[in-house]
Amino acid sequence: MEEQTQGQLSIPPAPPNRGLVIAVIVLACAAAVGLFYAFRERSDAQRLAASQEQASSALSQTRSQVDALNSQLNDISARLAAQQQQKAAEAAAASEARSARAARGKRTAQVRREDPRWKKVQAQLDEEKKQLASTQQDLEKTRSDLQSSLSSTRDELGGSIAKTHDELVELEKRGERNYYEFDLTKSKGFKRVGSMSLSLRKTSTKHGNYTLAMLVDDVQLTKKSVNLYEPVVFYPPGSTQALQLVVNQIGKDEVHGYVSEPKFKRSELAASKGAPNADASSSSTSQADASLPHRSEPQH
Repeated sequence: MEEQTQGQLSIPPAPPNRGLVIAVIVLACAAAVGLFYAFRERSDAQRLAASQEQASSALSQTRSQVDALNSQLNDISARLAAQQQQKAAEAAAASEARSARAARGKRTAQVRREDPRWKKVQAQLDEEKKQLASTQQDLEKTRSDLQSSLSSTRDELGGSIAKTHDELVELEKRGERNYYEFDLTKSKGFKRVGSMSLSLRKTSTKHGNYTLAMLVDDVQLTKKSVNLYEPVVFYPPGSTQALQLVVNQIGKDEVHGYVSEPKFKRSELAASKGAPNADASSSSTSQADASLPHRSEPQH
């Protein structure tokens, strides 16, 4: 019995199941990879939400500006209506007074017509009528200018933005503006693009924004933390339409985008008013053809 008991105690233990260990390791690795991709997708979703929030904020600001312009236009219309009512009341009162005086008799009316004071009142009324007509013309012109400016602002802020080179070619085919593509690397120097000079100062691929310095008519401007696809709009001196700058690619210390400019300046439009239609058409065609060489192919 003792020998049998000693033989049973000396039996070696069973080897571990290697397949089970390998399966546990594989499951642990899969769980780690899943957690990594889940964290990455969550980060991308947060960045997208932040970008959408910034775009919504910019749109709200634009709508506030449009509402302010509409409010100013309504105030001007209200003041004009009040002036017209006051002038109409004064004119009605003057007309009633003239009718009452005329009813007293031909002699009395003739005396009043010859009275210098009556002539002075009549001259004042005529002068007020002229001033009222001039004020109405100025107000109509102001209203037209405000509506044109408001429509132009809405068109420019809601206009198309090219996100790729092919979309930029489609915009250029419309023949409404000149487009200049550019590639910038981080530098303190400036690169000429269209009618301005640009210098890239900083990029952030994580947040999808950049900082840019611009030289426009010898005036340096700086735009900080501009988002991808966010249009930078400004009006240079001598132009009735806005210049637009859009960056559609952001890399490490480099960006790619384009500048959109009106084909004609205010002075060029004024000079061409008296030209024949055929010459204007020819000039427009030549300007459209000349804009094509200005566009450079994007660098990949």
